[in-house]
Amino acid sequence: MGPFYTVASVELGNTTTKCILVSTNLKTAEIYEIEKEVRLTREVRPPRSDETVFGSTLVGTDLTREAVSEMIADVLTTVLSRAKIDIERDLHFVVRSTGVTASFAEPAEVGAMVQALADGCLAAGVPPRKMTASLSPENLPPGIRDFTWLKKVYFDGAVASSLPPANAEIVANEMEGELVTAGLKGAVKSTEIDFRNPVMTLDFGTTLAGRVTNDGIPYANTIGSFAGLAGAIPDALVRGTGHVDGSTGCVLDLQGSWNVSDTEIDQDWIERARQIVIVKRVPREAKRFGTVPVSADAASESGVVLIGVDAGDNGSDLSKLENLGGEIASSGGIGLLMNAIDIIQADIVQRIVTLAETEGIVLDDTSLGITGRAATTGNKPRLIAKRLTKIDGSFWTDSHQLMFVEDGLAMGAAVAARCMNSMGTRHNPMGGRKGDKCIMGARMKLQRAKKPQRE
Repeated sequence: MGPFYTVASVELGNTTTKCILVSTNLKTAEIYEIEKEVRLTREVRPPRSDETVFGSTLVGTDLTREAVSEMIADVLTTVLSRAKIDIERDLHFVVRSTGVTASFAEPAEVGAMVQALADGCLAAGVPPRKMTASLSPENLPPGIRDFTWLKKVYFDGAVASSLPPANAEIVANEMEGELVTAGLKGAVKSTEIDFRNPVMTLDFGTTLAGRVTNDGIPYANTIGSFAGLAGAIPDALVRGTGHVDGSTGCVLDLQGSWNVSDTEIDQDWIERARQIVIVKRVPREAKRFGTVPVSADAASESGVVLIGVDAGDNGSDLSKLENLGGEIASSGGIGLLMNAIDIIQADIVQRIVTLAETEGIVLDDTSLGITGRAATTGNKPRLIAKRLTKIDGSFWTDSHQLMFVEDGLAMGAAVAARCMNSMGTRHNPMGGRKGDKCIMGARMKLQRAKKPQRE
């Protein structure tokens, strides 16, 4: 067994703020979740008079750098204490990410939020060196130096052998897409599934994230990206019921508080939701889609198909979903609404996949991986697996892999931390194409060719 490489994933989301502690067996590449703490982001303390609000969540919770830092420090400290993990001795790396982008004008502005997360990690006692890539094996703890390839290859930006778009400012939550893609690849390492490039990944948090990669070697290019609304759609549906707060309520507030309904779903409800929810290629002139800052121009220039999900114009029709949710709940209770939400969300996945295929970014061996509360809870995985089809009418699972993973982003933090420190596992690789050998040799050749440019 072991040695193990332990990483904390710290994520500030629109609905939840999480710290998830994961550890990777460096001999097998299997990832284990050790402990996690999940809190509602709306519970962050209000801004003080001398603080500057620099952002807000999708439902309008104001955030200051100081308040975010305090919340992150407390969440991280709680997890480490509960797991009995010593920061200096046991914790190797911390990865920070955020999906809170609605209040920003441009994708690049998200950096301020990530810096606030860094403040929280520092306040919890995490030294800066545990948040940045190592440049040499000597910077790593003695027990894991034998598992790094830093003497032969350097970190060149590719995570799990996937390069980011040529212009990294396509969507404000680009890092989430990168981490989720890496996490889905890493999550299967304890199974027989070979989930390597080409892949399509979807993260249905409050907002949508994810990527589509091609089958390039040694690195795949990003050819598709996703932005817009995801969990915000079912959240809006439940806010119209009167069972949660009408401004900040979400599906998580209802967990376990309803009876299962056997009432048949009125297809008119599903069709009305379909008319409200937009799934389309983001127009080139768009600066924001589904509340998320985007640069569709940059996507086009980078050869990336940017697919977005919205309700009206930047969430302007979420109120229509609230009204629909109230109508459904009045007809058959919360249980009936939850059944309808499962169908609505499965239909959104179908529309995204169909559009991706229409745009030519689904290859013959593209695998689909899905994570996030708005697509992996309830009956959604079963509905998606049973009903998802291709344009030719065949079922997706007849010719493509389909995988669901909980906490895909946290798994991605574990993978990204290893990639930044060149800690690949050659006999059980995440890089390269499914069915192929490890790409370490190809990476070394590529980087040798680039060496004069670095010097």
